[in-house]
Amino acid sequence: MLGSAWQPLLARAVDALAAGGLDLTALWPAAEQRRASLERLAELLDRVVTWNARMDLTAARDEAELVDLFLADALVLAAEGARRDASGGGRWVDVGSGAGAPGLALALLWPAPVLTLVEPRQKRVAFLRSATGSSSAAERVRVVEGRSERVAAAEHEVAISRATFSPEEWLAEGARLARRQVWVLLARANPPALAGWRAARQVDYEWPLTGVARRAIAFAPETEPGA
Repeated sequence: MLGSAWQPLLARAVDALAAGGLDLTALWPAAEQRRASLERLAELLDRVVTWNARMDLTAARDEAELVDLFLADALVLAAEGARRDASGGGRWVDVGSGAGAPGLALALLWPAPVLTLVEPRQKRVAFLRSATGSSSAAERVRVVEGRSERVAAAEHEVAISRATFSPEEWLAEGARLARRQVWVLLARANPPALAGWRAARQVDYEWPLTGVARRAIAFAPETEPGA
């Protein structure tokens, strides 16, 4: 499946998330913005398929799983980020970026934040650099080879990660990395807790094409930075 062949699946997934209550108004105030974003994501999916034939980039078994993997969590994060920061996204870090879900997909769906993608596996780093360098996000995304320890404390406003740490471990590490917000992505498990941080926002949803239950929780400092 290449190019425009992704568009029906992407459109179906976006429409399902919107029907489930995800507000996309701030992210895509015009239809042209939605179309351009999904075209950029389709180009990334093309590249994933091509590279996946040579190396193990993703365990997705079919096109529906691949669309859900790259679109759903990233779209929730992008929509929530745009809702809060309509004028710009600040600095985000994605730890354990893998093949770019959700971090690189987020950058393609919402061209506002400056993103750092952190990935320890050399082959996936090569993919991320290739995919980023040929995309519209090239000037806003940097790829760091290694683990989160290579990223300085409090260097970013927002931290995200998926399936790299346990929820408790990620909340603690994300709180080291980010000054303002840590997103914890769960399969509806009980949320973690961390002294000095509170759950400020929760979004329950499903991966629309495969029905996987998901929960995204934004944690914020109990005392706002600078307060």
